[in-house]
Amino acid sequence: MSIHPEFTLIERYGAGAGGLDDASVWAIEAHLEGCDGCRRILAGAIDDRTRALLDRVALGVAAGLDRGPAPAPRRRARRSGIAARVLPWLATATALMLAAVLFERTFEWLPSLVLLLAPVAPLLPVAAAWSRRTDPAWELIAATPRAGAGLLLRRTLAALAAVIPVLALAGWWTGHAPALWLLPCLAFTAGTLALGGPGRVDRAAVALAAGWAAAVVAPSLATARLPVVLSAGSWPGWAAAIAVLAAVVGVRALRNESNHGMGAR
Repeated sequence: MSIHPEFTLIERYGAGAGGLDDASVWAIEAHLEGCDGCRRILAGAIDDRTRALLDRVALGVAAGLDRGPAPAPRRRARRSGIAARVLPWLATATALMLAAVLFERTFEWLPSLVLLLAPVAPLLPVAAAWSRRTDPAWELIAATPRAGAGLLLRRTLAALAAVIPVLALAGWWTGHAPALWLLPCLAFTAGTLALGGPGRVDRAAVALAAGWAAAVVAPSLATARLPVVLSAGSWPGWAAAIAVLAAVVGVRALRNESNHGMGAR
């Protein structure tokens, strides 16, 4: 708008732009930015209700300036992101093994529920330690140079360090040899890492746990007999499975580190 707008237009604009089209409103606003005289006309054209609102806003701004800057809000202490995700699943695994011990001590004629659940007990916290569904910063962490198989292995070892004492206590209370619960536990953990790898650990854990429950746990409870894979002479097979699966995990970890190194160059 190259010339001053008419007084009636400014008055209508000050009353809420009633009846003005968008082009006229934009032109008036652009003119008011650089014209002190028209701004004075606008100040006299606004109605009493708008003037009272502007006065209240001005008083609020002045009061805020007099009080000075507001104190920074205190941040509440938060648990580590890993702990906040893994601890609930660790507590679930602990409660599961405690229930298995009580079940076994109560129903002694049934197969050992401790041995049946020990292989899949660590899969809950292991999956929670590296899952895009439970980690809001998963994409950011996965893109870092130290992410991938190396970080997955460290988190898995931390989860095992928390779960194995629970399994040891359950095995001691029920009188089972350590090899009968420890070797299947390590084999299933290694199998989860070998099948899943970084990014799909939770899916591999769910698949292995569901397969074990359907193929071993349910039939064992139905027939009241432990399967051959959990008998006293089964430990060499579990040890061999751990060796093979650990080798697969190691090869994938080395390949992952090599890919990260090539990407860095």
